[in-house]
Amino acid sequence: MTEAAEIEVDGRTVRLTNPGRVYFSARGETKLDLAHYYLAVADGIVRALRDRPCMMHRFPTGTDGEKVHQKRLPKGAPDWVPTVRVHFPRYNRTADELCVASPADVIWAVQMSTVEFHPWNTRATDVETPDEWRIDFDPMPGVEFPTIRRVAAVAHEVLDELGAVGFPKTSGGKGLHVYVRIRPEHSFTEVRRAALAFAREVERRAPDLVTTAWWRKDREPGTVFLDWNQNTRDHTIASAYSVRGTPEARVSAPLRWDEIDDAEPGDFTIATMPARYAEVGELHATIDDEVFDLRALLDRADRDDGVPDEPPEV
Repeated sequence: MTEAAEIEVDGRTVRLTNPGRVYFSARGETKLDLAHYYLAVADGIVRALRDRPCMMHRFPTGTDGEKVHQKRLPKGAPDWVPTVRVHFPRYNRTADELCVASPADVIWAVQMSTVEFHPWNTRATDVETPDEWRIDFDPMPGVEFPTIRRVAAVAHEVLDELGAVGFPKTSGGKGLHVYVRIRPEHSFTEVRRAALAFAREVERRAPDLVTTAWWRKDREPGTVFLDWNQNTRDHTIASAYSVRGTPEARVSAPLRWDEIDDAEPGDFTIATMPARYAEVGELHATIDDEVFDLRALLDRADRDDGVPDEPPEV
């Protein structure tokens, strides 16, 4: 392994050990390449993570090796790395999770072999009240991205009718995510109910393409599951600009709505995103200015029938 590298960021020096370790086998990008990627999109990744409890997905030997889901900040972290304490009722335990405030915090997490960042949809000031509604397009096996595009068009139509501004991004896998800022005045259960009401409306308009069935056995092949349950407490998905643990170093990449028809998930990697970011800028820069009142969807949820296949809260 090469000697440690020192990275100066935000007036702090972050020491990167084993910077030459290959993390992504497809093209041979290293731990240092990963750090440089996150510096190239620093404003975007910090905006996506700022003040949110964040689970780190760590790959100590690279993405071909074991993945470690890290909720608690590792011991020995510098005292300047911010955290927020969260409670897990199921186990009656607490954890001090990473709570990014600056690019230096992101690079320190890379030093700890973090590839993926999975933030909560709440802020440190009130970890029990979401300020973000997440729409997760989860394709059944065999579904290709053209189907995701068709479902996204229907979802965009419904969002427009509601007066909600959605901010799309690739998942970094085969799917798509859309984020909507909401007023932090509803519980996880209410946000989840609203997400289901939205998903059912999309399903009504595209019944051959969309399913809201929770149980996998009840989903038709060839459909896209609108995973409304991602809005449950402590459920997280990779943030905007997060690298995914794939050999190709794919990125969960923000898109404009008019780009979705031509986008391919494999187009966005740590090799291509810095140039794209420099060209198009931070596409989620205005997300905090577009706050949606969730009550319209909650009213629709009240009008819907019961949820016979709804999974239990966890």
